[in-house]
Amino acid sequence: MTSTSDFADQLRTAQLRVTRPRVAVLEAVYAHPHADTETIFGAVRTGLPDVSRQAVYDVLHALTAAGLVRRIQPSGSVARYESRVGDNHHHLVCRNCGAIADVDCAVGEAPCLTPADDGGFVLDEAEVTYWGLCPDCSAEQLSRSQP
Repeated sequence: MTSTSDFADQLRTAQLRVTRPRVAVLEAVYAHPHADTETIFGAVRTGLPDVSRQAVYDVLHALTAAGLVRRIQPSGSVARYESRVGDNHHHLVCRNCGAIADVDCAVGEAPCLTPADDGGFVLDEAEVTYWGLCPDCSAEQLSRSQP
């Protein structure tokens, strides 16, 4: 479990000023993997009831820019935030309930994929989203299809 002092150290290392909203947002992102902004806002408000929605948006932007959190947005979904950064992992997304799970790269190191033609780009990341049904939704679908 990461403590408040660990979050403060992360902020200092990223050369960000340590503030209560920044620490609270980091805590919320760690506590709620793949959470949307509303979930993070709600979690932050439990400890800081006067924090504004705009402050949470601003903090998420600053933390993402500093590389302390990662913003993901599967097609058709709102933006989500996670604390697992720097390892270029991918995601599994349930088509039914929207659950998201991390999946490690199957081959090699970042960017985990090699395009046929890189167009002169220097690649450092590849984003792959696997779509399907999570175990709960696939079990539910299977039980509905059986007589």
